[in-house]
Amino acid sequence: MEWYYYILIVIVGVFCGFLNTLAGSGSIISLAMLMFMGLPANVANGTNRIAILMQNIVGVSSFKKQKVFSFKEGIWLALPAIVGSVIGAGLAVEINEDMMQKTIGGLLIFLFFIVLYKPDAWVKGQAGLIRSKPSIIQIVIFFFIGLYGGFIQAGVGFFLLSGLVLGAGFDLVKANAIKVFIVLLYTPFALGVFVMNGQVDYKIGFILAAGNMIGAYIAANFAVSLGAKFVRYILLAVIIFASLKFLGVYEMLGLI
Repeated sequence: MEWYYYILIVIVGVFCGFLNTLAGSGSIISLAMLMFMGLPANVANGTNRIAILMQNIVGVSSFKKQKVFSFKEGIWLALPAIVGSVIGAGLAVEINEDMMQKTIGGLLIFLFFIVLYKPDAWVKGQAGLIRSKPSIIQIVIFFFIGLYGGFIQAGVGFFLLSGLVLGAGFDLVKANAIKVFIVLLYTPFALGVFVMNGQVDYKIGFILAAGNMIGAYIAANFAVSLGAKFVRYILLAVIIFASLKFLGVYEMLGLI
């Protein structure tokens, strides 16, 4: 591989780490880049998990230093997500990815209008919903979010944010921090499945991770300093980009 590819990987990693930490769907870009470089889709999917893991170590550390959240606020929601992620990763090579992407694209459009027309819910949160332990419905929701995250990762941040804000009652800044914490906890389990199946390129994965970590650090500080309204605008913009990608609009227009 030419030397300039390594620079490209780091630059893309910074951008993806920023998006993943602040909103979500940075993995759409990193997966596309890895496959463009010649990695098979399943290997790109597994390799990307190294960057996700390292990125979220930095993100969680930064959010924690700024006292945005406590570990106990996310641990109960992380447990069902961990179980789901293991199952999702195990199914990653079996499920029709094209059908999954179109379904997720449709759901993201629905989520876009929820974010657009219910700004108070996203910016202020719903404090009355916050519980010390999650309800059965919340456990089921986060299990399926973990299932999807284990399967493909790209776009999972949107569903975690919607579950944490609309379902658990957190504002967007705290929801972002807990989202990063949950992904950090389930990623090692999903990554382990890909490792056991020989679907990880370690060299490229750690180079990508270097960029993701820088992006995560920048995003964690942006989220706190600029507040929930700024995060909401970023979220709306990235949801549009991601939904069009999942629905195959860019391919139909010949843009990708």
